[in-house]
Amino acid sequence: LEAGLPLHGHDMDATTSPVETDLAFVLSKSRKEAADFPGAERILKELAEGPSRKRVNLIVKEGAPAREGAEIADADGNVIGVVTSGGPSPSTGNKIAIGFVPPAFTEIGTELQVLVRGRPASATVVASPFVPTRYYRKPKA
Repeated sequence: LEAGLPLHGHDMDATTSPVETDLAFVLSKSRKEAADFPGAERILKELAEGPSRKRVNLIVKEGAPAREGAEIADADGNVIGVVTSGGPSPSTGNKIAIGFVPPAFTEIGTELQVLVRGRPASATVVASPFVPTRYYRKPKA
């Protein structure tokens, strides 16, 4: 969760596309051109037109942590999405969550609400990952 990676069975499943989860980079140019992979019609359409929902990372500012199934609402309280993973983040000291909302609500800094046990708690869309990586990449020769 802190790495901002979608967990299969929670943040992604057979109904979720790589475009919605920001994993479309795994499709090579040649595969996209050939359109010979499972789900090609849907995925290529979403790449061209945009998906109906996108994955977001949220920091929950108050109350209890948002867990899987908690609803996400816009600033006016209209339900627009759902949390797919969430909990406390020992590394950041925040309550964090991953969920899906319409693309219009995915800009970093967007103020949203999560409904935890029916109570609204303010949340902010943040960049992925929650904790910066320190992967070592060997320089190209």
